[in-house]
Amino acid sequence: MSQQKYDLVVLGSGPGGQRAAISAAKVGKKVAIVERMRELGGVCVATGTIPSKTMREAALHLSGIQQRAFYGATYRNKENITAEDLRMRTQMVMSREWEVIRAQLTRNGVDIFVGSARFADPHTIIIDHHSEIVEISADNIVIAVGTRPFMPPGVEHDGETILNADSILDIKKIPRTMTCIGGGVIGLEYASIFATLGVRVTVIDLAKDLLSFVDTEIVDALIYQLRQLNVVFRLGEKVVTVSVDNSGDTPHAVTKLESGKIVVTDVALYSAGRQANADTLDAEKAGLIVDKRGKLTVNSRYRTEVEHIFAVGDVIGFPALASTSMEQGRLAALEAFGLRDDRVVPDIYPYGIYTIPEISTVGATEELLTQESIPYEIGVARYREIARGQILGDDSGIVKLIVDQRTRRLLGVHAIGTGATELIHIGQAVIAHNGTIDYLIHAVFNYPTLAECYKTAALDAHNRLAALHSVKKNPPVPQTA
Repeated sequence: MSQQKYDLVVLGSGPGGQRAAISAAKVGKKVAIVERMRELGGVCVATGTIPSKTMREAALHLSGIQQRAFYGATYRNKENITAEDLRMRTQMVMSREWEVIRAQLTRNGVDIFVGSARFADPHTIIIDHHSEIVEISADNIVIAVGTRPFMPPGVEHDGETILNADSILDIKKIPRTMTCIGGGVIGLEYASIFATLGVRVTVIDLAKDLLSFVDTEIVDALIYQLRQLNVVFRLGEKVVTVSVDNSGDTPHAVTKLESGKIVVTDVALYSAGRQANADTLDAEKAGLIVDKRGKLTVNSRYRTEVEHIFAVGDVIGFPALASTSMEQGRLAALEAFGLRDDRVVPDIYPYGIYTIPEISTVGATEELLTQESIPYEIGVARYREIARGQILGDDSGIVKLIVDQRTRRLLGVHAIGTGATELIHIGQAVIAHNGTIDYLIHAVFNYPTLAECYKTAALDAHNRLAALHSVKKNPPVPQTA
């Protein structure tokens, strides 16, 4: 069997894999990328970020929820919303993304192989595509194979009544009721999407506090707004079994909790974690160690324990974001060819959580600063105070700044509401350059925009700090008995 030789082979064509392949090709290296799915883009485009966020936009548009402040609580753009309505928009966006990714890789001279990859030895990859076997070898390899939904033993995933984050995209009809098992990012995103469509959703999670890495005030605001959409939360509850009851005219999902409660709904979405795909690669033949959740361990330069093999993206775990995976892929490719970029993925990067309403956060939270005994003040702007918020009909959005009491430096930004994931980047830039709220106070923002929230929140923080410093200059006289 003839064997093609490459400077770099990338396993997986998601965000990290794409960026690694193109970065190497840009510096004149011979590169191949291997993707197990029919189309490029990996889970990000096929079942993850792109389709779920597109489904969200379809739900927002069809339900008319964003216009209800003007046209009434029962307003809808479409009366009878179907699963096919959601799929139509999703498929259109996915198809365009597939075309864009293929064009980018082809334009940069990257060879594309479709099939399941596995190691034959540390430099050789076997690609199996419908029993047609191809062998390729490489001086360097980047593993960017991503993750799949984790389904624990005993959960009867059938893709119709019991769903996971992949199969929910192929749901045949919109249910009347749904259980979301897992209140993490994925679970809450889908819970809010279906609640917006009028589905009665129950969210169950073992933790008593959801999204612990997000500012508590923002999470509380999200939970409040989801409860307005009739979402029920069962927190601090352990799921014992999830099964399908076929005794009636239609099947139902039955979720039994350790507390004795039983939740019966049309469908159940199991969204409690992901399993990394390194366990599908015969990685031991390359000298790699894969943990029980299919993940690989890397150093600060994304090298595994095998010098010429790198890993990036979800397969190495936290933070498992498309945005950070892209930068990891670029840095790994440069490192592989001695083109070291001394910059690393910044510690300050934003999170976007595409619930309805959406959440975004960057920098420190109040809880973290309290633990570290760093004195801070806050400044808050509410969309209802901003002209653009009134125009949009969003009267519950919030932008919250966290400011160092001593230096006025911006330490964190936390937002919930329309456009939060876009707004966050203004705060990200100020934090990255050690900026203070004085920049935001003196900056000129387009009017009317949601970006004005930064000036309003900065002025709020300034006023709070002024009151604090006034007390410091004129401390109150202690009262004696």
